[in-house]
Amino acid sequence: MSITNTPTSNDACLSIVHSLMCHRQGGESETFAKRAIESLVKKLKEKKDELDSLITAITTNGAHPSKCVTIQRTLDGRLQVAGRKGFPHVIYARLWRWPDLHKNELKHVKFCQFAFDLKCDNVCVNPYHYERVVSPGIDLSGLTLTSSGPSSALLVKDEYDFDGPQSLPSIEGGHSIQTIQHPPSVGCPTPSEPFATPNLLPPAEASTSAATSSFPAIAAGSGSASSTWSRNSSFTSNIPHHTNGHLQHHPPMPQPTHYWPVHNELAFQPPISNHPAPDYWCSIAYFEMDVQVGETFKVPSTCPTVTVDGYVDPSGGDRFCLGQLSNVHRTEAIERARLHIGKGVQLECKGEGDVWVRCLSDHAVFVQSYYLDREAGRAPGDAVHKIYPSAYIKVFDLRQCHRQMQQQAATAQAAAAAQAAAVAGNIPGPGSVGGIAPAISLSAAAGIGVDDLRRLCILRMSFVKGWGPDYPRQSIKETPCWIEIHLHRALQLLDEVLHTMPIADPQPLD
Repeated sequence: MSITNTPTSNDACLSIVHSLMCHRQGGESETFAKRAIESLVKKLKEKKDELDSLITAITTNGAHPSKCVTIQRTLDGRLQVAGRKGFPHVIYARLWRWPDLHKNELKHVKFCQFAFDLKCDNVCVNPYHYERVVSPGIDLSGLTLTSSGPSSALLVKDEYDFDGPQSLPSIEGGHSIQTIQHPPSVGCPTPSEPFATPNLLPPAEASTSAATSSFPAIAAGSGSASSTWSRNSSFTSNIPHHTNGHLQHHPPMPQPTHYWPVHNELAFQPPISNHPAPDYWCSIAYFEMDVQVGETFKVPSTCPTVTVDGYVDPSGGDRFCLGQLSNVHRTEAIERARLHIGKGVQLECKGEGDVWVRCLSDHAVFVQSYYLDREAGRAPGDAVHKIYPSAYIKVFDLRQCHRQMQQQAATAQAAAAAQAAAVAGNIPGPGSVGGIAPAISLSAAAGIGVDDLRRLCILRMSFVKGWGPDYPRQSIKETPCWIEIHLHRALQLLDEVLHTMPIADPQPLD
């Protein structure tokens, strides 16, 4: 559309919206884009000079100087459009400039008086008042130090793809689960490119048959007497960096290097336990809604990398194909979602039991990971992590898990003993009436059971559809297709911890 045909603030809203729609970049659905633009135009209808500035900026692609275009800042800083929340300056920058933009890549220009980061009562949403930058001077959580150019994250045209979950966690407590996004970055290898990762898992005298009917009780599998952990190969620990409560995870380069120096010493640490390695490093169960479909798939320790995809080939060894699993109760919605699993995900066991995930699918996957929760500064189970296509990310750290299970078991054991003493009135102190007050304060810690510790050893991952307050589904058990991964080395370590520190009876696992 030529400049002479562009509308002005005196034209009807419909005419202005139509003109601005012609300049959108196509990253969002047409419905969402129209709702977002309509909302903005209506807000600016009483501020004609700012509306004219917006029209000028968009229709000339920023070639002409333009003023700030402001809207009222909300309490949490996010704007709700069509039932979805996102940072306003990011929403409109995506619509008109960079469809694959991530919030941490924006920096306002010097002459912008109402930039989002200035925390004014009004927020400037003029896309040409912001620059897309990736440099050492900008806080980009999760970027490797070797990255120096702007991110070229693969755009996911997902019905629930939006920026809202990147907000910081509430510091007032009581905040609900939020989605934390983990996009890929510039220079990342395509899924078809091989990664040179050392095989640190021991050989196992395991059958290549991968089907079993249920998960083992605690230590899911015992290794052969001859199995030992090989530490001859060099393994570089590559742990995602985080500096705040909202992460942007980017895959490492084909030959990753350290970018979190505090953990460099992990590369050559001895095994956590001298117990022989399990024959199988993980078990994978596939679910549709709250029903397990098919038998549990066990991955031999001789296959440190396993692919879970949506194809119909026979499963076995290092590949679990979900497409060939039948379910008489399968709904049309589940069937549609299964069609989008595609190449699925690749799970990779490194070292003694760390786990990395590579998203091979054309759609994002959503992960429940206590390791990522901690890296994001969140409480365990407090977030859902959206992993974009081509992203390669660490989702489990064995040493961290072992420390956590030891701490929780010790806390539970000590709390149970203290609670018993408090009930008996053996703990004097102000505010205690026959020991009742201390007993109440200790009850939560004393209530930690075996299943609470087992959760530390489990990963959950849904394909295509997410869950949480940002989505129509509140639990992973409401998603159409998902998997639960039990990590056997971690369960083995938990068994050792429980033998040295027996705690209360288990509570039901959600």
